[in-house]
Amino acid sequence: MCGIVGYIGKTNALPFLLEGLGKLEYRGYDSAGVALLEDGKLKFSKAKGRLDVLKGKLDKEKISGNIGIGHTRWATHGAPLDKNSHPHLSKNNKIAIVHNGIIENYHVLKSFLIENGVNFSSDTDSEVVAHLIEYYYSGDMLDAISRTVEKLQGSFALGIISSDHPDELFAVKKDSPLIAGIGEGKNFIASDIPALLSETRDVYLLKDGEIVRLTDSEIKIYSLDKKEISREVFHVDWDIDAAEKGGFEHFMLKEINEQPRTVHDTLARHIMDGKVVFDNLDMLSALNRVYITACGSAYHVGLAGKYVIEKLAGVPVDVWLASEFRYAEPVVSEGDLVILISQSGETADTLAALREAKKRGAKTLAIVNVAGSSIAREADFVVHTLAGPEIAVATTKAYSCQLAMMYLLAIYMASGKGKITAEEEKSLCSQLLQLPDKIAETIKLSDTLKEHAKKHYNISNAFYLGRGIDWCVSLEGSLKLKEISYVHSESYAAGELKHGTISLIEENSLVLSIATQKNIFDKTISNIKEITSRGGYVMLFLPDGMEDGGEADCRIYLPETNDLFSASLSVVALQIFAYYVALFRGCDIDKPRNLAKSVTVE
Repeated sequence: MCGIVGYIGKTNALPFLLEGLGKLEYRGYDSAGVALLEDGKLKFSKAKGRLDVLKGKLDKEKISGNIGIGHTRWATHGAPLDKNSHPHLSKNNKIAIVHNGIIENYHVLKSFLIENGVNFSSDTDSEVVAHLIEYYYSGDMLDAISRTVEKLQGSFALGIISSDHPDELFAVKKDSPLIAGIGEGKNFIASDIPALLSETRDVYLLKDGEIVRLTDSEIKIYSLDKKEISREVFHVDWDIDAAEKGGFEHFMLKEINEQPRTVHDTLARHIMDGKVVFDNLDMLSALNRVYITACGSAYHVGLAGKYVIEKLAGVPVDVWLASEFRYAEPVVSEGDLVILISQSGETADTLAALREAKKRGAKTLAIVNVAGSSIAREADFVVHTLAGPEIAVATTKAYSCQLAMMYLLAIYMASGKGKITAEEEKSLCSQLLQLPDKIAETIKLSDTLKEHAKKHYNISNAFYLGRGIDWCVSLEGSLKLKEISYVHSESYAAGELKHGTISLIEENSLVLSIATQKNIFDKTISNIKEITSRGGYVMLFLPDGMEDGGEADCRIYLPETNDLFSASLSVVALQIFAYYVALFRGCDIDKPRNLAKSVTVE
């Protein structure tokens, strides 16, 4: 859940560390810290709060060094306090570490170390790592790290420096993201690619159980038994400014506006001559059952995907929250497919669900945005969305690209099973390729949605309603409002309103109702009547050309599209509305409280 960076070179490490941490602050912002080697001595600084607090502190302390590590924290073990901030130092103050992940057996290790004379200065699980490395160190840092890792249970990406090794930087990975960047006369480590883009596009994607040793001139990768490993260089083709705001007030707004391009890129990669194409996914045509598992917004994608797959391909689909799947003894067996959806490819519960599915003999298919991520590497099959780096904590473009991928998979499965003709497939592909332009049309509704947000931003509660796919979208719209504006909101299947929930409706209660499904449009309008008759205020999202008979208080007309793909338009309108509500409420939109971008702990 945290972000780490490291630098070794011939110049001062501090500027890169601070810049890299700025790119990773979406991973956590409870505290930040750095440690550098200066004239063979460890110097460090850390502070509770945002990175700017640390920068202010460093303006007075003036530390430097040509080797350094940095950390931005999302608190798990230990409150957000200075003492719990990283880096953590060993007892002799010669070793410093930064850690992303959780050490599950830290209680046992801490007791062992206390018995051996170690006094702890923090409440974190991470501090045990620094002391263990010192305990095992006898002149060979690689050996000490290897022996330490063998004792650790849990997830970790570690950056390590030692005053006894003034020309080396070490790192190690297990179940938490970590890459090594290749420079000229300098090399790097980081939790994620955006932290390195200003310096290099060539990286090594590290695998679990690998230790990396960096000098200013080379990078070597080792297994835990200290055998050197060769690895191909991965070239990043993202633009540097893809991780910058590009003139928008917030990353979230920038990423909302990037959706036409990113959805186009994701779709176009797999549509050729009126057909959906995937490499090595022929097995989809033989499936009898599909399970989809994910967390948060990706789970909402899975719910929408269920509707589309069952409608087109006739394959039954069960959708699970990943945090439930791993413990629920799901009836998954050989011949089943488990689809795992994760933007980062590092989501802890989804990764655990993948491993559970494989243990039960099912085939696994990952939908991820990050090439080389843990879920991508461990799944039997993988398809990549092309959203690019997403910086805002609340997902927008990654969600839309995942949704586009579900459409593609549904059509591919339907075609393979003979459920649709070649002409029907061609028509569906044509409609899909029109989606980016229609998303762009939806974004043009921003001024209208901004005015509605201005009218309602001081609400304390909101309700979202829909039927079928519209209900799936309403779940996502409700989550967006909660995430970034801190307004309490709930989503309900519209037909369930009368089963208790309508008791909450009172004068001027705000209800956002999505009604894009033509075959059940009248049913949703009937539910709206139930609300307005009790004084509720209804914002209705509906396709151009549809009329509600004057039942809603206001209408947001969306571009007309195939009902199966309507979620890609209505969700964008809901994203924009949530954004402006948060803006008028003065919220920290890109970094909402208590949340982090990539949930890499359970």
